[in-house]
Amino acid sequence: MNRKREVDFPQFVWIWNWHQGFETPRLHVAMARWLMQRWRDGDRELLLLAFRSSGKSTLVGLFCAWLLLRMQDTRILVLAGDFALAKKMVRNVKRIIERHPLTAHLRPRRTDTWAADQFTVARKAELRDPSMLAKGIAANVTGLRADVVICDDVEVPNTCDTAAKREDLRQRLHEIDYVLVPGGLKLFVGTPHTYYTIYADEARAEVAETRPFLDGFKRLEMAVLNGGQSRWPERFPLEKIEAVRQRTGPAKFESQMMLKPRSITESRLDPNLLRPYDDELVYAEGNRQALLTLAGRKLVSVSCWWDPAYGAPGKGDASVVAAVFTDEEGAYWLHRIRYLEHDPALLGDVDAATQLCRQVAAFLKALFIPALTLESNGIGRFLPGLLRNELRRAGLNCAVIEKNSTRNKDMRILDAFDAVLAANRLQVHRSVWQTPFVEEMREWQPGGRAADDGLDAVAGCLLNEPVRLSRHAPPGPPSAGTLWRSQPVAAADHDFSILP
Repeated sequence: MNRKREVDFPQFVWIWNWHQGFETPRLHVAMARWLMQRWRDGDRELLLLAFRSSGKSTLVGLFCAWLLLRMQDTRILVLAGDFALAKKMVRNVKRIIERHPLTAHLRPRRTDTWAADQFTVARKAELRDPSMLAKGIAANVTGLRADVVICDDVEVPNTCDTAAKREDLRQRLHEIDYVLVPGGLKLFVGTPHTYYTIYADEARAEVAETRPFLDGFKRLEMAVLNGGQSRWPERFPLEKIEAVRQRTGPAKFESQMMLKPRSITESRLDPNLLRPYDDELVYAEGNRQALLTLAGRKLVSVSCWWDPAYGAPGKGDASVVAAVFTDEEGAYWLHRIRYLEHDPALLGDVDAATQLCRQVAAFLKALFIPALTLESNGIGRFLPGLLRNELRRAGLNCAVIEKNSTRNKDMRILDAFDAVLAANRLQVHRSVWQTPFVEEMREWQPGGRAADDGLDAVAGCLLNEPVRLSRHAPPGPPSAGTLWRSQPVAAADHDFSILP
C-alpha cells in the first residue's frame, strides 16, 4: 500500500494509459508534472488553461484519483458550467478507480455509496460528505465541505455571454471560500470564452476590476501552438490546426485554441468583407442529371431560414426569410433575403399570418428550395401548420422543419459570420444591398439595440445543417418549373432534395 501511495502523478498517468492501450503525449506529461509539483510545493490556488480537446479534464480526473490514492479521506467537489459536465468528470474518476491497477482497493463494499454523480471510497474516517461530488455552478452548495474544489469549465457561453451572467458567475464562485476547508486546494480548469473572462491575467478597469479575478493563482497555459509548433502533433498536426482556424474564425480560435481572451465586439461585422455578385440561378437537366449552378459554380446544398414576426409595416421585429446556397468548394452564396410585411388593407379577407406564409411560399418556389427551417420561438410555434397548408395550396412539396433557438442571439450571429467573413467566403447577391441587411451589419454591436432580424435569419442559414441537392433529375421531360417540386421530397423526385 505504501508503495502505491509513493507513485508520483506522471507515473500514475502513464500506468493508466498503458493499461488502456494508449500512449502518453508529452503535453499530458507536462501538465502532470506541473500539477504534482504545485501540490508538493504547497500551492493551493491553481489555474490550468489548455486548448479545447487537449484532454485537460481527463488529466484532472486522473489527478483526483491520484489524490484519493494518497489520502483516502480527501473530499473533492467538482463544479462545472452545468451538472451534466460535472457529473461526467465524477463518473470518469469513478471508472478510473475501478480499473486502475493501483486503485481497485479503494472501491467500497457498499454499492449505495458508489453512484455516477457522487461516490465514497473505502476510507477510515466517518465523514458526512462523499469522496467526490458533482454540482452545477448554479446549484446550492451551502453546507458542503471539501478538501479540494475542481472548477471544470465553469465559464462557458451559458454562464458568461452577458454582463449579468458574468457577475452572477463571479458571485457563485466566491461561495467556494465557504465550502473549502482551510489549506484546501482550489483548481480551475478551462479556456476563456469572453474578453471579461475569469481567467484573465490583467484587471479589466472598464468593469471596475482592480485586480484579476484569480489574482495570485499559479498558472499553467498550454496553447495549441508553441513557437509555431503544435503542442500535440500526433492529434493536432499543423494542417488540422489551420483547418480549425478557418472553420471557427479568428476570434474563437484565438480564445479557445490560443487562450487569448477576445472581446466579441472585436468581431463587429464588416460589410466590406462581403463579395457581391449579380448572377442568377441556372437550372439544367441532361441524361437524368439535374444541375443547379450560380456564377458557373455547381451548387451542392441550400439552407433556408425563416425568423418570423408579425410583419407589421414599420413596427416591431421584422419577419425575415433568407436562403444561402453552398457550392462544391465550400463557398456560401447568400442569394436572397426578404423582409416580409403584411398588407393591413387585406386583413378583412386574408389574416396577417396567411399573408406572410404566402410570401414565403413564393420565395421558396422562385429559388427551387426543398426545405425551410422555421424558428419556432414565439409566434413561430403557430405557423408550421399554416405554412404547410399554403405550400400544398401552391403545389410545393417543400419540407417545413421546426427549430427552437435557445442560444444567445449575439453569440449565434458571431459564430455564424465570423469564420466565413474572415475566410472571404460569403458571396452576396446584389439585390441584398437593396434590403436593410447591409445596414444592419454596419450598425450591429453585440449587446446593442440595433435591428438584427436579417442578421439572425442569415445566421440561421449559415449555422443550420444544409439540405444537399440531388444529382438526379426527375423522370419525364425536362422541366425547371413545377415538375421537380410536384413529387414527394422523400422520393428525391426534385431538382434537388435531402440526401439520406
